[in-house]
Amino acid sequence: MGRSLRRGILFTLLMACAAPAFALDPVLMFLLSTARNMMERRAQEQAAQPQAPEPLSSDVYPGTSVRPQYLHQLIDDSFLYLSDSQRAEIFDSLNKALLDPRNAAVRGTMIDYFARKALAVRAAQLKLAQLSQPEKQRLAEEFRREVATLPPKEQAQVGELLRGGLLPVPGDFNQMLLAAFESR
Repeated sequence: MGRSLRRGILFTLLMACAAPAFALDPVLMFLLSTARNMMERRAQEQAAQPQAPEPLSSDVYPGTSVRPQYLHQLIDDSFLYLSDSQRAEIFDSLNKALLDPRNAAVRGTMIDYFARKALAVRAAQLKLAQLSQPEKQRLAEEFRREVATLPPKEQAQVGELLRGGLLPVPGDFNQMLLAAFESR
């Protein structure tokens, strides 16, 4: 779940930064696409076999000057809406990928990509937190209508994401989306 969660969050939050806070409809579409991407990634991850990560041989990732502690702090600062265990899952998944010898040629690119996405997630959270209560209510209502158009299986998965607090939105807005979802 960590890999799919990380990838879904990264992709969707990058998209969220492209939309200003006053453009509510794109934000709604972002939230729906994030939920869908997270569901697809979760299904892909469940099909993959887990591998044990290699232990770190030094205090930096091979071929880089980046310390694992830096990535851990970046995750903690960017994904505040997730629990400690969920943030640890993201770190473990990223750490595993960075230590994989098959990724040696792209470690720096992976770190840069992840850092940009993590910062985009944080920026999107700040933009959503700045929305007024009426804007949030309007978005929640539009979210409810859009989710109602999804097949029942996908609706259930969106509900699961909302109940788990896995969508990259502030906690109060997640509660509003969940209330709107459950009122459909």
